Amino acid sequence: MRFASLGSGSRGNALLVECEGTRVLLDCGFGLAEVTARLARIGIEPGALDAIVVTHEHGDHGGGVARLAARYGLPVYLTHGTLAELGPDRAALANAVLIDTAAPAAIGALEVRPYPVPHDAREPVQFVFSDGAVMLGVLTDTGRHTPHIARALSGAQALVLECNHDADMLANGPYPASLKSRIAGPMGHLANGAAADLLRAIDTSRLQHVVAAHLSEKNNTPRHARAALAGALDCGEEWIGVASQEEGFGWRQIVP
Repeated sequence: MRFASLGSGSRGNALLVECEGTRVLLDCGFGLAEVTARLARIGIEPGALDAIVVTHEHGDHGGGVARLAARYGLPVYLTHGTLAELGPDRAALANAVLIDTAAPAAIGALEVRPYPVPHDAREPVQFVFSDGAVMLGVLTDTGRHTPHIARALSGAQALVLECNHDADMLANGPYPASLKSRIAGPMGHLANGAAADLLRAIDTSRLQHVVAAHLSEKNNTPRHARAALAGALDCGEEWIGVASQEEGFGWRQIVP
């Protein structure tokens, strides 16, 4: 199994997971031309995708899903709540597949397991991808970590983990008080320190990759995120990857 990011942040998110010829795109917060160009950077044509899975309806995650799915006839896996909140875009999702947050879905060679998270969306989920031998856990939008999230991600060989903001930078930054409260609240986004606490709470003995994702461009830096996660894992900061808004990150291979 391998995975790559097309970009991660408040201006758009998409992550590609590939296993034995199956290619699943997690979220699409980019327009059709932009996602096509970003896929080309990692050597993939949009028509080679098998499905899109969606975490929630916010534009930076779901804004480009309907157009991409309609253009290439792709099935879209999402919760009932997310589908209900897509508004006019629902009409373009002829191949929508409703998922149960308690049940995995089989997409080609991949098992895709959704798990619910606390975030200010209608029915948000995050996902774990597995081929039966290795596991990739993704957590990009949650206000806090919970025992359920820890159970879902524990034992993974690879993690893409939200490090949205540094708490001090957010508190002393330019955002209005209401937005600061939303971001830092229990239904907002995960701070660097909270992401590090999550790593301390799970089995990380099999980890081959950890990538900090969804970094705020105003309230965080790659250095802050790396330092927090490296401290939790007792590893060098250079071992921690970072998904950028413009470049995402290139292919990373997970081995059994």
